[in-house]
Amino acid sequence: MNESVDIFTTIFTILEDAYEINITNETDMGSYLPNSSEIPTLLNITRDVPFKYAMPLFGYIMPFLLLVTIVANTLIVVVLAQRHMRTPTNLVLLAMAISDLLTLLFPAPWYFYMYTLGNYNKVLFPIPACYSYHYMYEVVPAFFHTASIWLTLVLAVQRYIYVCHPTVATTWCTVPRVVKAMVSVYLLAFFHQSTRIFDRVFHPITFRWNSGVHTGCMFQTASWVRNVINENVYFTYYYVFRILFVHIGPCTALVVLNVLLFQALKEAQRKRDKLFKENRKSECKKLRDSNCTTLMLIVVVTVFLAVEIPLAVTTLLHVMQNALELQIADYNDLNATILFTNFFIMLSYPFNFAIYCGMSRQFRETFKDLFMMGNLVSRREGSSRYSLVNGPRTSAHETVL
Repeated sequence: MNESVDIFTTIFTILEDAYEINITNETDMGSYLPNSSEIPTLLNITRDVPFKYAMPLFGYIMPFLLLVTIVANTLIVVVLAQRHMRTPTNLVLLAMAISDLLTLLFPAPWYFYMYTLGNYNKVLFPIPACYSYHYMYEVVPAFFHTASIWLTLVLAVQRYIYVCHPTVATTWCTVPRVVKAMVSVYLLAFFHQSTRIFDRVFHPITFRWNSGVHTGCMFQTASWVRNVINENVYFTYYYVFRILFVHIGPCTALVVLNVLLFQALKEAQRKRDKLFKENRKSECKKLRDSNCTTLMLIVVVTVFLAVEIPLAVTTLLHVMQNALELQIADYNDLNATILFTNFFIMLSYPFNFAIYCGMSRQFRETFKDLFMMGNLVSRREGSSRYSLVNGPRTSAHETVL
């Protein structure tokens, strides 16, 4: 995540030749030294985010959020990794939990160092620390967040096939096919982010700040971007792809799939009522279990959309405003909006654990067996008959929650 930071600092801030001074490890202290305000690409977090909002969010709330997320998502991983829980749907849910956890875990040391420990006013140095900050705070979280978005889409498509096209579910919704889809998602997410590993370089620079002389990191776009591709072309294509295929596209597809699933859920409920009146209890129970699964996944996708759509819209507006030079909204307001939407996304990470516990009987039972009763084997002798959470597999091997 935090891809919004780069929108402000790399796409539209080109390092001018006038600022390319004193980029050396041994600066002549008698020569002119620029002030920190004269170096637009000096690495300091207060230049990248609205600090008055970032400090309470990342300095005070984030440590508690990180602890809750680690506990909640670790519990999800432990429960879903159990042998009797390994089903197509569970594998996707497991990968989503891991991706969400790592999205927050990688930048967490920098949140703690910069905000909680009060180092926000320091210029980051030495050079290896600047590269570590760039990778851990921006590149790697964006990779895992991209994977999480596409995994959510895989989950919704899989459920749509189960509900609306059950005849092909035995062919398309199998563990091997789901594993291939997940591997493809991570590979595509990596390729999308791979150039970000090499598109920025850092240089040491000496400057004046608060009546003293300091050394910090100055960054610029890598020469292969500037000389071979062109900065504007490179970042335009990168962010257009991200907006279309990471934000707007998946969110639109998820909205459509959620609506279709909700309509199918209502139709299934009418069918269940009919079966109940005809006293066909076995079929009625299977349909009820399937409906519970569909409803839970609709809730999971809805929570996801509630936090992702604002980020997608705000990022789109910000890129349009800068790329097309349109005055859509105040720059600082957009910056603050993206900060809050990013934070709300991270705030949503522990929610899935509560959803699974509240809506999934089999998840609750497995959790109790693992952490409260300590005897999983005795409660799971017939585990091969079960999928994720509360009932037997259907004839199409559908994952029933």
